[in-house]
Amino acid sequence: MVKFEEIKKSLIAAVWFMFLTFPIMVIKVNTVEDVIEWRWANLAIIGIGVFFLSYLWRWLLKRKDMGQNREAKAKTLKKKFVLNRELFQNKKVKVPSVTALVIIVAVFPFIVSMYQTNIMITALMYVMLGLGLNIVVGLGGLLHLGYIAFYAVGAYSYALLNHHFGLNFWICLPIGAGLSTIFGILIGIPVLRLRGDYLAIVTLAFGEITRLILENWNAFSFGPSGIANIPRPGFFGIQMNLQQVTDYIYYLMIGLTILTVFVVNRLENSRIGRALVAMREDEVACQAMGVNTTRVKLTTFALGALWAGLAGVMFAAKTTFINPASFTVWESILVLCIVVIGGMGSNVGVIVGALIIVLLPEYLRAFSEYRLLLFGLILVLMMVFRPGGIVVSKRRVYTFEGKREESA
Repeated sequence: MVKFEEIKKSLIAAVWFMFLTFPIMVIKVNTVEDVIEWRWANLAIIGIGVFFLSYLWRWLLKRKDMGQNREAKAKTLKKKFVLNRELFQNKKVKVPSVTALVIIVAVFPFIVSMYQTNIMITALMYVMLGLGLNIVVGLGGLLHLGYIAFYAVGAYSYALLNHHFGLNFWICLPIGAGLSTIFGILIGIPVLRLRGDYLAIVTLAFGEITRLILENWNAFSFGPSGIANIPRPGFFGIQMNLQQVTDYIYYLMIGLTILTVFVVNRLENSRIGRALVAMREDEVACQAMGVNTTRVKLTTFALGALWAGLAGVMFAAKTTFINPASFTVWESILVLCIVVIGGMGSNVGVIVGALIIVLLPEYLRAFSEYRLLLFGLILVLMMVFRPGGIVVSKRRVYTFEGKREESA
């Protein structure tokens, strides 16, 4: 039932917006003919739009507050999760689904344009970056805003080693991952005692220091000019055209993404993964239970940096040109948004979040002037109505079902 109070609040909001936007949206000065144009239609559109949006917003908040209690929701979600899991474990559903997915992934470069393949390669890179940051933020609970620095280390490792020593892609791939891992440990050591906002500020500073070094140390990194003519990955010396190389990089990214998903999933179920979750929930209690949080934190930074380094090498090989402008703080924020929107601690959620955030802007180019506005609106709606992310991470429960030994 529509309440008069809700209508009144929406009307007040609409009037305020009409009043505040009146000079901009209604009055237009024509300097050529020295006349003022009055655009009253804009005022009506703003008033009607704000009224309905305000009413819809309050209605959604009310629905959220009037929902079921937490215990009932938890039971419902648990039942749905069990049903979905049982459904997927059914061979009649699982085998066709996996087969269809494999076929689509395998033939994707042959049924779309090279431009679409390049977009998908970029999306897969951000999947790797998101899964790597998910280890640090989602599992470890360490807010890292300088994560893109490890990405830059991997990219510049390949570019510089190839430029100065002529090393090829396959040699530089593990080297770039190793150097990023070492860099992650070196950054992790000074911030061991920091938490929350202080950790975020310090990691942000490290990320900006890395970018500024790359931008100003011309003798080392060639400064703002960057490094060009970086070789693409080869395959036993076979000469390939641009289309074939693009398809080849796509399949390499598919392999690396599958490897990343496998390793991160195994990590989550391992002893280190359980220690990370325990540290995220309560670091003091985690220490009291005998967990070496210093070693766990360093391991977290190292593992997160490893995947960023691999993605950085792939980025340099794909674009054949890098410069410091590709590794700004906004890239770190974008990867963090992927983790938050997808669902912190959820590998499936991070994959979905990366695909949405990278692919959606490309397919919304018709709304190029409003893409950032739509992106911000989506973030606000997600934080208000689904703060856990698209795919909420499920807390794992471990039970021991051993038989008791009967006393003689």
